[in-house]
Amino acid sequence: MSRVGWIRIAVIAIAIALLEASCRLGLIDHRVVIPPSEMADALVHLLISGQDNDQILRTFGIVVLAAVISAIGGFALGVIIHALPRVRQSLDPFFATYYAVPIFIFYPVMIVIFGLSAIPIVLMGVATAIVAMIIATLNGLDRVPQVLTKVACVHRMGRIATALLLKLPAAAPHLFTGLKLAVSYAFIGVIASEFILAPAGLGRVISDAYTDFDNRKMYALMLLLIIVATVVNMFLHAVDQHLAERRGIGKA
Repeated sequence: MSRVGWIRIAVIAIAIALLEASCRLGLIDHRVVIPPSEMADALVHLLISGQDNDQILRTFGIVVLAAVISAIGGFALGVIIHALPRVRQSLDPFFATYYAVPIFIFYPVMIVIFGLSAIPIVLMGVATAIVAMIIATLNGLDRVPQVLTKVACVHRMGRIATALLLKLPAAAPHLFTGLKLAVSYAFIGVIASEFILAPAGLGRVISDAYTDFDNRKMYALMLLLIIVATVVNMFLHAVDQHLAERRGIGKA
């Protein structure tokens, strides 16, 4: 592990230790925040009991579905928009201001159309994440060196071969950034939607625990979300770093 990695771990460990000490010494009211050790203990007991495992699986399944749709759909739309300059020019202001508008205002409308099911939650996750992937795809394709197009012409490569063998690898760093953002935004969109009006899911369970003043359950599930989101992001970051190193070796 690199020096930066160890520094990150040290910062997290110190923050957890300070929170633990503050809770144990009474500097933070136990009714507001429980010690991290109690959060972990509550999470272990909750998972062993299986009480909310179906809700946990439901939420993470929706997150995966929303992230996959956003990544594939965002990439496809990005390629199409990049190939149509006039469409790109008309949509650029929309992309620039997209996240300035709270997407969750449309959730009640989706409930009216699709009912209290998983469909509105999936759509909210996709709506939150897909634009990040579109923008990353456009940025990646914009930065493909022009020399690659000339190389394709010299070797008489077709459009598909040029896209797959030359342009796609050149745009890969930006595409992977878009993938990481899409996964993060899918988490945010799905969990936040479940908090609002969803009849089930991890967000709903956390909201109910908050209403019932069940701090152990609420913080246990919040800890689970933090752990899963952190592990997924660390995995994607590690893959990105590995691919970056391979590209560096290839260039060398």
